[in-house]
Amino acid sequence: MTHDNARTPALQHPGGRSPAAVVFDALGLDYERAFADSAARRASLDWLLERLAPGSRVLDVGSGTGRPTAHALAGAGHRVLGIDVSPVMVELAARQVPGAEFRLADIRDVPLAEASFDAVCAYFSLLQLSRAEQAAVVAKLARVVRPGGLVALATVPLDVEDAEGEFMGRSIRVTSFGAEAFTGLVAGAGLTVLAEECSRFTPDLPGATPEPQLFVHARRPDQPPEGR
Repeated sequence: MTHDNARTPALQHPGGRSPAAVVFDALGLDYERAFADSAARRASLDWLLERLAPGSRVLDVGSGTGRPTAHALAGAGHRVLGIDVSPVMVELAARQVPGAEFRLADIRDVPLAEASFDAVCAYFSLLQLSRAEQAAVVAKLARVVRPGGLVALATVPLDVEDAEGEFMGRSIRVTSFGAEAFTGLVAGAGLTVLAEECSRFTPDLPGATPEPQLFVHARRPDQPPEGR
């Protein structure tokens, strides 16, 4: 399935490690190479970079190898915190992007202060969570970004739930939403959706076929909607 950021787990591995950590520990830099050339992801990063004030604090959820997301943001002078469930990915990111901070953590339970980031991005990092968990995580991201702050999310917009699939030669289970439902989930978290971009991308892998991608750009309102 996808992208520069390793996904968070839905279940715990029998050995105490999450399935996502097991998969992405094994993939390492192969993951980065396979998905390095997504023009749509680069455009999403450019969207963020064009709107962030100098020295903004940015949370990168599922930071993977650190490239391209944390690398681009830190290179532009922003203060980046990347979190990931894969120890191998965290180690690679710290080595490749020394200008950012990386933490081994699960977005579902890591403590993060409300309104503590100017922007949050989560590129393809929710796909091994249940639908209820994805909704809870997006709501959490909407809280940790400051009023007026930006949120950039990306997913594979397929209406599937706990579906078995193969990702870079490894068996995984994936849950996702169709495009309209995912955008509705973002709006339901209290965020104002500013733009949506659907595209297709073919990973740099033998025999790979194009996969759909959905990028959603949003903002936390300066004032909460009535009733919230």
